[in-house]
Amino acid sequence: MPAAETLPIAALLALAMTGFLCIATETIPAGLLPGIAHGLAVSPSLAGQLVTAYALGSVVAAIPLNTLTGAWPRRRVLLLTIAGFLVFNGVTAISADYRVTLAARFLAGASAGLAWSILAAYARRMVARPLQGRAMAVAMVGTPIALSIGVPLGTWLGAAVGWRATFAIMSGLALLLAGWVLIVMPNYPGQQPSDRLAIRHVLATPGVIPVLGVVMAWMTGHNLLYTYIAPFLAPVGLAPRVDLMLMVFGVAALLGIWVTGRLVDRALRAAVLASLGGFAAVALAFGMLPFSPALVIVGVAIWGLSFGGAATLLQTALADAAGPGAEVALSINVVVWNTAIAAGGLLGGVLLPLWGIAAFAWVLLIFLLVALAVAWGARSHGFPPGQRRHS
Repeated sequence: MPAAETLPIAALLALAMTGFLCIATETIPAGLLPGIAHGLAVSPSLAGQLVTAYALGSVVAAIPLNTLTGAWPRRRVLLLTIAGFLVFNGVTAISADYRVTLAARFLAGASAGLAWSILAAYARRMVARPLQGRAMAVAMVGTPIALSIGVPLGTWLGAAVGWRATFAIMSGLALLLAGWVLIVMPNYPGQQPSDRLAIRHVLATPGVIPVLGVVMAWMTGHNLLYTYIAPFLAPVGLAPRVDLMLMVFGVAALLGIWVTGRLVDRALRAAVLASLGGFAAVALAFGMLPFSPALVIVGVAIWGLSFGGAATLLQTALADAAGPGAEVALSINVVVWNTAIAAGGLLGGVLLPLWGIAAFAWVLLIFLLVALAVAWGARSHGFPPGQRRHS
């Protein structure tokens, strides 16, 4: 099937909706914890492990499932991931047993891990190379939307219809999405095992390790602050307005995706360095200047703007560097990205009681400076200057 010379918006938005479903399914429980804890007769801390189980499922399953399904037609694999959300969100909605619910969350996370390993490559295959960056920007638009409204949406739905009905609604969305995919998504063959590069060969490809290093440092720093956004906002009295601040972050991130779509194909390196530099400047301001509501609001907006295009920029750079090993590299990226999510949360849990929330800005700055240094040094491979080569 020839690559399109124009953006297939309906198909790319189906991929974006898949990404939205991945993130929303992951984050919605955070707004439902009291109801889930009561409904399953467990403590809130045990209920919180439903989020952990989901992330663990993504980390553990992404590479094995991508390898197992590598030769399958791509639409079949996408439908398999959506079926996972349909089934396992449905199980979560009706389960009365904590262990069953935990297992369902792990398997839903495995579905997400498989989805993330194919979404970017799927978007790239649908269009001619000069449009690949813009196609990925559209395909990733569901992520910041879900990040900004996932927890508030879960809280609102939980209050309106209950936590079980909320998961049932998510299952229903997966069913609608499956129909959408069947109608609009082009199908592509998978790679035969003999054509797929081994993980060790992909990791040895020049540029792959530097890009993954930037992913790890950037996303660990981001998640350090994002996971603990409520205590971070508390000193300036904004903790009760976490929902509003997440909305500011999300709107700015959407703008960041639009800007990234305009820049990714002709100035990827500059966009990565500017995003990291802007976020580092925010971290420095948070560390050096007295906190004020205005500073925090502006800082969160710049943070969202710098983060919005991160997935598109980093996955484009990684796929370009990996070449024929792109899909394998992107499955590795799922593991690195989710490991960074966990690392940010764990690190924050250690820092908060030891040094308090004021230390977060300085630790964040260290991670961003490491990411900047690695990206700056990866000039020949990973983040080359100038326009992406279209050959």
